[in-house]
Amino acid sequence: MDQNELIVLLNKCWMTHDGAWFMHCCSEFGIEVGNRLNKSAISSLAPMEIARFKKALGFNDQEINTFDQFKAFFTQAAKLVIPDFMGGRFIFEDGQVLSMEMEPLQCFAYKGMQRMGVIDQYECGVIYRIECWLDALGIEFQTDPDVTHCTMHREGHCVKRIRLSFA
Repeated sequence: MDQNELIVLLNKCWMTHDGAWFMHCCSEFGIEVGNRLNKSAISSLAPMEIARFKKALGFNDQEINTFDQFKAFFTQAAKLVIPDFMGGRFIFEDGQVLSMEMEPLQCFAYKGMQRMGVIDQYECGVIYRIECWLDALGIEFQTDPDVTHCTMHREGHCVKRIRLSFA
């Protein structure tokens, strides 16, 4: 097994656990509580993820103060936890924008929430995780469109543009 196969295997296992946890949360407590607990878990995990990524990728003592530094860091970190099977890609634009595009109707979270029957009320954890990473890095940002619920479900596609602001 090569490195990419290992990354895919570990992420599929993690996403299966994450989905099962969310499904049981929703079954036991309802979608509203599931969404709230999911976001709480994501926001508390993000600072630890960022610290681990920075250490593993050689950014440990380095502040990320520019778009180029962010791009270098994010590109490497995303390869570890956002493999191709998740259905998305990232584009760096205009020296200040990170765009996330999910393949139409192929987002792993969309498909999972659809199977669970909660897609109408699901609050996207995918973009929220990235926003929490940005918070953990101390990078100010604005997401467009700034919506909570699943854009893939409502529009058939999902494109988010995150405008980053470095002090």
